[in-house]
Amino acid sequence: MLTEGAVAGGRARRWAADTGLGAVFAVVLAFWASLIADSWGGGYWRFDCAAGAAVCAIALFRRRGRAWAAVAGLAVAATAVLAARFADLPAEPGPGMALGLAVLVAAAVRRLPVRTACGVAAGGLAVAVGSLLTAHTSAAGVPSVTAMNVAAWAAAVVAGLSPRLLDARRRAVAEAVRQAERLALARELHDVVAHHVTGIVVQAQAARLVARRSPEKAGDALGQIEAAGSDALAAMRRVVGLLRVAEGEAGGPDAGPGVAEPGRLGDLVGRFEAGGRPVRLRLPREEETAAWPPEVASTVYRVVQESLTNIARHAPRAREVTVSVERDRDVVVVEVADDAPPGSQAGSRGGYGLLGMRERVEALGGTFRAGPRPGSGWSVLATLPATLPSPRQESRHDA
Repeated sequence: MLTEGAVAGGRARRWAADTGLGAVFAVVLAFWASLIADSWGGGYWRFDCAAGAAVCAIALFRRRGRAWAAVAGLAVAATAVLAARFADLPAEPGPGMALGLAVLVAAAVRRLPVRTACGVAAGGLAVAVGSLLTAHTSAAGVPSVTAMNVAAWAAAVVAGLSPRLLDARRRAVAEAVRQAERLALARELHDVVAHHVTGIVVQAQAARLVARRSPEKAGDALGQIEAAGSDALAAMRRVVGLLRVAEGEAGGPDAGPGVAEPGRLGDLVGRFEAGGRPVRLRLPREEETAAWPPEVASTVYRVVQESLTNIARHAPRAREVTVSVERDRDVVVVEVADDAPPGSQAGSRGGYGLLGMRERVEALGGTFRAGPRPGSGWSVLATLPATLPSPRQESRHDA
């Protein structure tokens, strides 16, 4: 969710951009009006200046409705072309109008649906070619006014189409990453189910022995089996919830192991250190990690894995890395930090991977933060519950 500061900043940038664009429009219109006054004399410049100013004004208000703004601008331009043709006025569209039309066409191609964008682009080309009707020249070849308008139209199409194609590519990459994350979570779901079902089987085997030797204690054994089954259902529900990725969410493609044993995290850090960067590693004791739910343990591994991958890719000048996994009362705190100098790292590391990590951590009731450290470096900090609520506790919370 965007903060109020980010929204205000976006509005300020748009206002500054439109102010600058308006100044450019004014300069071009005034310059062309002076040229018409010098070459044609009289008040011939007034029509071009008025029509051009109308199109430029529409371009400045394009964000209120790109489709209608484009249609209105093209209608004014087409009318100006016809008026110049039959009233023997200077050639239209002039530079100011051509610039306003270019802004409208670029905005339409950039944002509007495909059919509407193609219609606006076709209309812009028709107006540019229609300037042939107003050209006051008998020389062979393409009149300069037509060449100028066609060039402005082509530049507008390129300016609008390039970011549109880039956005489409980013969406395709994000979808591929989301699919890879879903597959990784599906494998994790298998591991979680296997972990809990194995416990149920062991409890059932123990219950059979208890029933033979002490029938009066069979109820307690069955109660333990019921609790284990409920825990398994709750764990499956949490992992399946991660599979329900909403539009715009993404994750990394590589799956970590089902548990974050110190040995496995140590192997992960060892592979990273092989690249030449020393790592200070702080891990809990193995008996502590054994009590963590599998979903929490695998998420710890994934946070460390994604953070080290981002450091290798985006912070080549980092001299030292710290990986800390600690138990603090009822939460597990995971922090991965580096000391990369300012300006030597990407502004937003990890991209899709960090989005996926945030989704996983928050789905388990934890918190996630990634950003620059004071002074230098980058830090990823995640807190996860050391124990997850039972089905009865979740039901009371939902109620």
